[in-house]
Amino acid sequence: MPDTTILHSIETPVTDRVDSRKVTIHGWCFDSNGGLLKGIRAHVGSRVFKANRKQSRPRIGRIHPNAQEAGRSGFSVEVELPRGQRSEVVLECRTADGQWQYFETLSLKAPWFCWPWRKSVSAVDWYQLWIKRYDRISDADRARMKAQIEEMKVPLVISVIVPIYNAPEKWLLRMIESVKEQIYPHWELCLADDFSTDPHIRKLLQQAVDSDTRVKVYFREENGHISAASNSALELATGKFIALLDNDDELPPDALYWVAKEVEAHPGVDVIYSDEDKIDEDGRRSGPYFKPDFNYDLLLSQNCISHLGIYRTDLVRSIGGFRVGMEGSQDWDLALRMLEHSDASKIRHIPRILYHWRVLPGSTALNNSEKPYAAKAGQRAVQEHLERMKLEHTKVEHCGVFLRVVWSLPDPVPPVTLIMPTRNMLDLLQVAVQTVLEKTDYPKFELLIVDNESDEPDVQDYLAEVGKDPRVRVIQSEGEFNFSRLNNFAVSQTTNPIIALINNDIEVVNGDWLREMVSQAVRKEVGAVGAALLYPSGLIQHAGVVIGMVSGAGHPFRGLAQQEISHGGRGGLVQNFSAVTAACLVVERNLYEEVGGLDEGVFRVGLNDVDFCLKLAKAGYRNLFTPFAELVHHESASRADMERTPEGANRAAGENSALAAKWPEYFEHDPSWNPNLSLLIEDGALAFPPRLIDLGGREYNNIFDAQS
Repeated sequence: MPDTTILHSIETPVTDRVDSRKVTIHGWCFDSNGGLLKGIRAHVGSRVFKANRKQSRPRIGRIHPNAQEAGRSGFSVEVELPRGQRSEVVLECRTADGQWQYFETLSLKAPWFCWPWRKSVSAVDWYQLWIKRYDRISDADRARMKAQIEEMKVPLVISVIVPIYNAPEKWLLRMIESVKEQIYPHWELCLADDFSTDPHIRKLLQQAVDSDTRVKVYFREENGHISAASNSALELATGKFIALLDNDDELPPDALYWVAKEVEAHPGVDVIYSDEDKIDEDGRRSGPYFKPDFNYDLLLSQNCISHLGIYRTDLVRSIGGFRVGMEGSQDWDLALRMLEHSDASKIRHIPRILYHWRVLPGSTALNNSEKPYAAKAGQRAVQEHLERMKLEHTKVEHCGVFLRVVWSLPDPVPPVTLIMPTRNMLDLLQVAVQTVLEKTDYPKFELLIVDNESDEPDVQDYLAEVGKDPRVRVIQSEGEFNFSRLNNFAVSQTTNPIIALINNDIEVVNGDWLREMVSQAVRKEVGAVGAALLYPSGLIQHAGVVIGMVSGAGHPFRGLAQQEISHGGRGGLVQNFSAVTAACLVVERNLYEEVGGLDEGVFRVGLNDVDFCLKLAKAGYRNLFTPFAELVHHESASRADMERTPEGANRAAGENSALAAKWPEYFEHDPSWNPNLSLLIEDGALAFPPRLIDLGGREYNNIFDAQS
């Protein structure tokens, strides 16, 4: 028997106090010498709790390729703690020789009472814990940063642009101090006072100039609003890049360091943006927004570039700086115009909180309705961008505090083939077929039902009857259930230019679902288009697909009651994802054929849609999710029994492994999902720890370290 070396990590954001007596602990654990574990359990006093094992962890499998169990080393265990006591939760694994081996102890204290209306730890509390663990700068961090700055051959000068008008003295001073506190010293602070009437402004700004030669000020002789003032500050800038900062917000001390590092690594970059959060009058941080990498369709929905937004100075000047008349959304307008004169490859995202947005009465950080002119300017910025780019659309409209672009359909509208594979399951099939035929208002479509050996007489009778509808065709495909083969076969049986893959367990809700999806799919740069799918209860089931989440490909925001409460509001916005689900997927036929359709060999049942979308992405197309095509999904009801069998479970595990082997770059980092957000659960929770490299060049979770 070889020696046993247990590697493990606890992934649950465990605090010393919890709000419920029941706590679920997530983690991974395996024997790096190749022995197969036989079990994992937790002890709380004399009570023993058995863990659920063999959960997918493809990232761990790639890091430890020689350990056969690493890729499925995940576990979860729910324990119950004694009332009002501090308890030790002792975790053990059973090794190949049948012996139980200790690997971790957690110390937790449960409350005396668990009120039924009291929620578990709030999102704000989790964020405070996250800040404490992963967003504090130690003396060692500062020393490493300074050493790396000294090694820079030609240090980058960054000009921080700040328009000012009657800013409260306390917050104006704090803004200036936050720039002076930057660890990166090669900056200049370009202040433009927009003819403020408050007497303290001029005195304070002059003192700032006198105290540091890197501070410059422009005193305007008339009030011109934020765009004009920003242009005045821009005149002072000598740095290669400008960074935009509001007069009552602040930067963390490492903000400009990370910007300089990004430019050093990618010297051709034109635009850089970071993650952000809010900060109140007491300095307490909340409301983090951990953004995806550059996401064009999300940028049309919300200003996800600001904050912190950094722009190449000469390009900003060449396009005319900030546009007067776009006040309140002048930075959104600037980002869109920069994109028109650059390209997406020159826009970089730093997945770190580099901006604190002050929450004060009257600020848009507190309430977007505080400045209605900003909302109108944002709508104009997107509208005029689309017009300059000659992109055919019907209108840009407000959708809550965000925007929706309604895209135009070609004239005449292209005919669509809806492909619906099925086998038995009459109750589901009837709902799907009837709601498609009765509610869909798209003028040119056919429903092509692919019957895979239905043997129930009532199903056969129904298919014969519904096939009489001139909009419906029923074709037969024999053999074992192979979702990819069924769809590929159906595509070969039609010549229509638009293909829609739909499950036999969907239910149409809004009649214009197909109009919306086709209008997105016919855009020349778009690949597959996915719909918003809801559980029958109304909870979110699908709002895009993230690679590497849960068992290989997960659905972000699954289970949330409202799209608007999702992280960054993303569950209710049109945006790009690496993949969408084939439960309802629309794509142009020529693209389907260009990438070879669905994989009938490796991905016969599951993950064929994810693989298909990644093939489209590799070919240069953007996959897209739209919440404005909404359907109910009785998720995989027709496959549920198959998945519960040992054969089905092994098949699903094999598909997960095959996806990770074929697309390792997406498992390393899915650009549609921030490394500070969890991959263990699908609700947009924070990652404990984040999947980032620290200043010492190591991952935060230290998964390269052997823990025995």
